[in-house]
Amino acid sequence: MSGQPKLLLGVDGGQSATLAAVADEEARILGEGEAGPCNHTRAKGGARKFERALRGSIQAAWRKAGLKGDPQFAAACLGFSGGAADKRELARQIVRARKLYVTTDAEVALEGATGGEPGIVVIAGTGSIAYGRDRAGETARAGGWGYLFGDEGSAFDIVRQALRAVLLSEEGRGMSTSLRGALLESTGAATVDELLHLFYTADWPRDRIAALAPLVDQAAAQGDLVAQRILRNAGASLAELALGLRRVLFPSKRHVLITYTGGVFASKGVRRAFARHAPCEPARLPPVQGAVLIARQLLQA
Repeated sequence: MSGQPKLLLGVDGGQSATLAAVADEEARILGEGEAGPCNHTRAKGGARKFERALRGSIQAAWRKAGLKGDPQFAAACLGFSGGAADKRELARQIVRARKLYVTTDAEVALEGATGGEPGIVVIAGTGSIAYGRDRAGETARAGGWGYLFGDEGSAFDIVRQALRAVLLSEEGRGMSTSLRGALLESTGAATVDELLHLFYTADWPRDRIAALAPLVDQAAAQGDLVAQRILRNAGASLAELALGLRRVLFPSKRHVLITYTGGVFASKGVRRAFARHAPCEPARLPPVQGAVLIARQLLQA
């Protein structure tokens, strides 16, 4: 790397996509790239998917930056959903960097969301988690338990609640809702029972199911009371994550910086409900740029 500019790499690897950003030593973004999800490496074929997503996103960002040759960096920070322990060795084999830091997607999201200030970020995409850091540098998390035991307010959970509402309506135990028609039309299922079993198949992984969440937002905008309730509950659940962290990390502070990021917050209904329970502001920078900021810190250390 002698004679080359000191380049930084930031990566935000999630359940739906992997984003990479190449930046100069002042953290100015030169190019960004995107590839598929990379959160699970222990599942069958997971390591190969991880490598394909990580290499693909980095190479795309490298090309967008107008750079030639093989990607190599002075410092790199990679943040991944699902933890970092099973990804560190794989990342070291893929990324050429003098200094390499592999961490969680929550840490890079917090860095970008607060600009490095003490505070809390709530992340809601396919899954959900909250992460915070106080002035002493102590960190804590809330949620992030995965789809079986948590992920409240996530895109997957919103679709799960939508399907539950439709099933309850079919059985005479819930209100009628336009979500029935929207879900059947979008999936090609003929009946609600067929849709239920379809979602249990390998053809419908969590990220594909989660991608149906905008249907709930659309139904809510058209006045569907069931959809509106689902979005209110999602926003309240995400606010609970933030307020729990506030009690843990900032027990004596009246004002705490609470931020949010992730595709779920594109929903006005979710944002309104979240803000009603937890005073907040949007993330200042996206997670991938938070990873770049951490990479710059590595370079300067």
